[in-house]
Amino acid sequence: MARRPRHLSPEERALWDKVARSADPLDRARRAKGAPPKQPTPPETGATPPAPMPPPDPMPRFRVGEKAGTARDDDLLRPLSERLRRAPVAMDAKAHGRMTRGKLKPEARIDLHGMTLSEAHPELVAFILSSQQMGRRLVLVITGKGRARDHEAPMPVRQGVLRHQVPQWLALSPLKQAVLQVTPAHFRHGGEGAYYVYLRRR
Repeated sequence: MARRPRHLSPEERALWDKVARSADPLDRARRAKGAPPKQPTPPETGATPPAPMPPPDPMPRFRVGEKAGTARDDDLLRPLSERLRRAPVAMDAKAHGRMTRGKLKPEARIDLHGMTLSEAHPELVAFILSSQQMGRRLVLVITGKGRARDHEAPMPVRQGVLRHQVPQWLALSPLKQAVLQVTPAHFRHGGEGAYYVYLRRR
């Protein structure tokens, strides 16, 4: 038969309350500093907890005398000629293939080689718009490959200022309304130093 719990008498209850008020909690100092109560430590089982994994090293280790790896490409922007060749084909695919193989003869050309940016821009605008007005479809814009000017700059610069600037001008107003396709010229028409510009019909 289960024993029924015995209730404290009034005298016993008063004595218990007096003892409880005089007791000093072990974590009172921690609670006074605002720290959470210390969690009880689990009993030792004899097993050693696993060591935490070290964080991954963001930089690979390199030892003196070791050959540096050069396979990684640190240039986030692909070469200009590659970007233009990968651009979607907006013109007739058959004509585009003949153009890139140098089989189409440009109907007119402009040579910007040796000009400054301020001189070349208005000349290019006038040439492209007048060519479209005359009904031309394929024109050649010669920029030259440019010179390496790293020794003149505090930081490395891309070779060929005009070569990199002309495609940007052709993609902006007022020329973008007239231009259908831009691609590097075949070597027989200047190669990397010139562009085929295929114009829209009026």
